Amino acid sequence: MEAFFYILPGIFVVVGVLGLVRTLRRSSEISRAWRHGRTAEARCLRSYTRTSGGGGDTSVTTTLHHVYEFTTDEGRVVRFDEASGPSTVVEGDFVTVHYLPEHPEGATSQPPAQGKLAVGTGCSVAFFVVFIGFALAFAVGAHFAFAEADGLAP
Repeated sequence: MEAFFYILPGIFVVVGVLGLVRTLRRSSEISRAWRHGRTAEARCLRSYTRTSGGGGDTSVTTTLHHVYEFTTDEGRVVRFDEASGPSTVVEGDFVTVHYLPEHPEGATSQPPAQGKLAVGTGCSVAFFVVFIGFALAFAVGAHFAFAEADGLAP
């Protein structure tokens, strides 16, 4: 039974670290595409929404996605899906995308806004750090509680 109180926080820590790494990697990719990447005209092929939550009394969250297609300077046709795009972009619209030549699949249609990206990344990093901290604090608390119950506490 004690193992459960170590395994579960361990899983939370792993999930938190993976989320943190993914957030930092995507933020870095977008920033580099804005600063050092190339631009191309992309066509919106499709827009759709993803809905999550709504079970019981929880709120529903809807995220708007767009599927874009563009041709790189090398002539390669690339299609990518981007979440949280502007609701004013509809199928058939053309937008400017920023991409890195070595990884065009990581393109973004977001206009350059380093400050906004930094704030969003900072908030996400803070969330994951707190999430990981709570998981570790829970594991440490469980350890001391079990040690005290076993009579091993000072």
